[in-house]
Amino acid sequence: MIDQAPLLEVCNLRKFFPIFSKGLFRRRIATVKAVNDVSFELRAGETLGLVGESGCGKTTCARTILRAMEPTGGQVWFNGRRKRVDLAAMPERDLKCLRTEMQMIFQDPFSSLNPRMSIENIVGEPLTIHRLARGRELTDRVAEMLRMVGLKPEHMRRYPHEFSGGQRQRIGIARALIMRPSLVVADEPVSALDVSVQAQVINLLADLQEQLKLTYIFVAHDLSVVRHISNRVAVMYAGRIVELADTEALFDNPQHPYTKALISAVPIPDPDVKMNFRLGGQVADPARLPSGCSFHPRCPVSFDRCGKERPELIKTSPARQVACHTYDK
Repeated sequence: MIDQAPLLEVCNLRKFFPIFSKGLFRRRIATVKAVNDVSFELRAGETLGLVGESGCGKTTCARTILRAMEPTGGQVWFNGRRKRVDLAAMPERDLKCLRTEMQMIFQDPFSSLNPRMSIENIVGEPLTIHRLARGRELTDRVAEMLRMVGLKPEHMRRYPHEFSGGQRQRIGIARALIMRPSLVVADEPVSALDVSVQAQVINLLADLQEQLKLTYIFVAHDLSVVRHISNRVAVMYAGRIVELADTEALFDNPQHPYTKALISAVPIPDPDVKMNFRLGGQVADPARLPSGCSFHPRCPVSFDRCGKERPELIKTSPARQVACHTYDK
């Protein structure tokens, strides 16, 4: 059930990385604009898919929202259980109490788990850190969480290397959800898994969202997965959102040329259907962005204005926003 009240409001979020010259007298020679003026709202109970090519800034954006990376600028308003706060401006010491409400599922289910810790300690560690449970209560809560993700309680005595990739990702999901957060960022949670296991994990995430009333930011590059799980999709290119729309509307009628290229590149299991993917060139370098629209050197419909003026994200319908001069009247 999707609530109309926004749980998260991201306003003009920016994350820049300076590049310094080598040598004794280091000076800044360039700036990587990994996330550049990103804004969107996320309603409670909703899943927002964040998609784009590798290097577009989607993972950096997600990590900056959670303050796993310090933002360069902008605001991240989070309507927590206690009050509405700006995550981007909060002191580090005040963030700890909000970590119970915001968690992350990492991409690699092996490197994100400590090989020297048992599953009980891995899943129960957040409860220990926040002093929410200990002893028998902690063991019982870990056992309950393992059952919810499709594992057995007796598995808690084992170690990560004793599990398959899909099982390790279930352990990562259990660790993220043990404190019953309201916001979960899933950073490509199935990209490292076999195709047969991906569907199981995606269905598990959907079931848990219904049971625990979760809100997801789902980072991915597989559009088929995004279409299955997301309510809305934000398409990123060179650190900016270029199109934001309801999932079915975006896939049925993409408006931005970059979105059209991404969707046309999705393989169709029909030998008679020809691929329409004609996007050439390289992804824009975030340290040396072209003038105007960052996509215009690769865009098949660009015109003079595209190389001079950066398009803003504007509404083309009540449920869609596009950053393209074609729709800017």
